[in-house]
Amino acid sequence: MSTRRIVTVSAGMSTPSSTRMLADRLTEATEKALSERGEQVQTRVVELRDVAHDIMNAMTTRVPTGELRGVLEDLGEADGIIAVTPVFNASYSGLFKSFFDIVEPDDLDGMPVLMGATGGSPRHSLVLEHALRPMFSYTRSTVVPTGVYAASEDWGSGENGGRELGQRIDRAGRQLAMLATERAPKGADPFEEPTPFADLMSGLGT
Repeated sequence: MSTRRIVTVSAGMSTPSSTRMLADRLTEATEKALSERGEQVQTRVVELRDVAHDIMNAMTTRVPTGELRGVLEDLGEADGIIAVTPVFNASYSGLFKSFFDIVEPDDLDGMPVLMGATGGSPRHSLVLEHALRPMFSYTRSTVVPTGVYAASEDWGSGENGGRELGQRIDRAGRQLAMLATERAPKGADPFEEPTPFADLMSGLGT
């Protein structure tokens, strides 16, 4: 049984925050889906506000310091990323964008990414398609089909709000789990199970 590494990035600015709530729900759904596929799961949840100063320093010096260095290393070794941002001025937050600006481009190439966003109004839900998806497409990430946007009313106890949000979260978690398991485990040795020498020799006469 292999271990899949998931890094969740939350750009929430308060404690508690709906952004962190959504990030936790998406993480739980992904962990459950990976377990159902027979995978062990190792997750790390990163609150960007905790490393905000390091992010700004790295923007100007291009050298990650402090806890940020470990965050970027874990991100590069991940099998999948969950990225959740609050909506500011109809787009992702500046802190969210700054963080992904300092990630090495090769670390996101082909990386499965589950997008999430939170806002006060349902009318901002298109932020997933007009802001987040183009950004991750530019980094050549593999974005799961289902992005999850949660407005304030989605957290309510109404007849449909909480249930519909839960369905979207579960579907997105399953999609990320499927993409993550299709990736070769980080650090896998391509020569761990070589073709037997007898099999190689048997093909010489063909």
